[in-house]
Amino acid sequence: MAEDKNSPPSEQVKGSVKEAIGKLTGDARIETEGRRQKRESEAPQESPSKTSGSGRG
Repeated sequence: MAEDKNSPPSEQVKGSVKEAIGKLTGDARIETEGRRQKRESEAPQESPSKTSGSGRG
């Protein structure tokens, strides 16, 4: 497999699993962590961009 281990779809699956486990076990912390992980994977990935020469000039 040549997929990135932290690609958004895999992170979304991990979040779904954590959320389900949290619901089944009654662990609110794990459930919340899973929801957060899913939400972050659905958000567009914005890498911090460094513009050369920003503010100089």
